[in-house]
Amino acid sequence: MAHVHLLANPAARAGRGAARLAQVEAELQRLGTACTAHPATSVADARATLQSVVATADTRVLLVGGDGLVHLAVQELAGTTTPFGVIPAGTGNDFAHALGLDRGDVPEQVARALAPPVALDAIRTPQAWVASVATIGFAARVNARANAMTWPRGGARYTLATVAALPRLRAIPLVLELDDRTIEVETTLLAVANTSCFGGGMQICPAARADDGLLDVAVIGDVGRTTLLRVFPRVFRGTHVEHPKVTMHRARCVRLAATTDDVWGDGELLGPAPLELTAVPGALQVAGAA
Repeated sequence: MAHVHLLANPAARAGRGAARLAQVEAELQRLGTACTAHPATSVADARATLQSVVATADTRVLLVGGDGLVHLAVQELAGTTTPFGVIPAGTGNDFAHALGLDRGDVPEQVARALAPPVALDAIRTPQAWVASVATIGFAARVNARANAMTWPRGGARYTLATVAALPRLRAIPLVLELDDRTIEVETTLLAVANTSCFGGGMQICPAARADDGLLDVAVIGDVGRTTLLRVFPRVFRGTHVEHPKVTMHRARCVRLAATTDDVWGDGELLGPAPLELTAVPGALQVAGAA
């Protein structure tokens, strides 16, 4: 068995990450698995730890935290052969949820994190790697607001942030380049997805697969507040794609142009458009992914 390096965010979910870390360590000890814990007390320390692990043969990373920790880790793990597992302990846990890594209790999740890795895609941008979903427009503004909130916990934070951001709802003109096609759109919300969900369980691109070498793109057109509020609950089931103001696309490379709005990925700010996003097949080795 490869040596396991535990990278955890003790502050995840207002300190619950520390309790989850203790449970994971106890389970690994019960299994007789050699491990080293590395609390992610700073981004610099966490990235330095990951760089060291990647340079060492026969190792595996277990991430105990949420999408923020996954995003941080992917910056060092993408494009390497180092496998990693995820024990969800964050606010949204969308990466884990989309890949079925959040099912069961801690022993089941640890067993999955120690399972053989599955080669999955990631999104490459000039600024950073993205594991799950990149957004521009209304969802990006919701993300910024949710990140600034300390309450409530879990996916409800994104729901409350959505309602709070509604007064600023507006459509933006955007040129969308999809491989060899170019489309001009007016979009309230646009998502480029490697996996299906974001924002605490919203199935923004329900058909997205992280192993097909393609990015799914959801374009929600120019809609008003009433329409958005009516359609919004359907995002959790993925049935919003049936609405006439929603169009879906697939491409290996997506370029967001003719706008300077900010783009967010995995809940983290990437920077202003124009921005190019490319699917990189097999960039991630994710243990136990469904």
